[in-house]
Amino acid sequence: MTETGKPTPPILLFWREFRRNRIATVALGITILLAFVALFAPFVAPQDPYNLQTLSLMDARRPPGHVGSGGYVHILGTDAQGRDLLSAILYGLRISIQISLAAGFIALTIGATIGVLAAYIGGWVETVLMRMVDLQLSFPAILLALVLSALLGQGKAQLITALVAAQYAYFARTAYGAATAERRKDYIEAALATPLSARRVIFRHLLPNCAPPLIVVATVQIASSISLEATLSFLGLGLPVTEPSLGMLIANGFQYMMSGRYWLSVYPGLMLILLIMAINIVGDQIRDQLNPRLRR
Repeated sequence: MTETGKPTPPILLFWREFRRNRIATVALGITILLAFVALFAPFVAPQDPYNLQTLSLMDARRPPGHVGSGGYVHILGTDAQGRDLLSAILYGLRISIQISLAAGFIALTIGATIGVLAAYIGGWVETVLMRMVDLQLSFPAILLALVLSALLGQGKAQLITALVAAQYAYFARTAYGAATAERRKDYIEAALATPLSARRVIFRHLLPNCAPPLIVVATVQIASSISLEATLSFLGLGLPVTEPSLGMLIANGFQYMMSGRYWLSVYPGLMLILLIMAINIVGDQIRDQLNPRLRR
């Protein structure tokens, strides 16, 4: 209850429970900070890694703290193209988050639609749709993403398509399980007995009650999308070389590791690990709160 005697909003109760876990609260702060920095990368980064006029090959692979020809102090050094590594990491962080959010949203939309429709319609439609989903789940997501990326080629649109195709089945299976459980409840049976349209029953009654498990899966799959993008870019199947994504930065600097130029891969790798860990910790806390039986 609030001070005015009104019931406490559910979102406030959720936040009060969430912030009791200090590690999850710190992880949420890190996630928000990284998202904010990525969003405003053009204003935060000391150099535009796309502006060829500010780049010089004479500054390529310089160690951290080097003062470049353009007057920039390269705090984390420079990469093989002479770009300020800190700026490239910030822009790469932006690209990684953009791709993961786009792929996650599209995969969530497609997967939730398939799962809810299969549970609602039933019969042969349910059998066909879920057998297709089960068939895809039998293959590792990374294997499917590798094959599709090799077939589609490099580019943001191609990479997002490969990630969606590799991940929508997780949302479909989760939505189907939740919708099947809700479909058997009395309030859904009562709604079906009324002259309500199927669209109203699905979007007004069935789908909202499937949201909690889908939110949990979404947080996990966003982190998975980031790691998949980095893996594909590292293998040369994701984004073009001109795109400074985190995975591409790690791949470009990996060949110089044996020569002692550790900063080319280590710093982008640390940023990637920090982002994935923060998102996973937040997702674990959300999962524990939405399903207390899973608490450790």
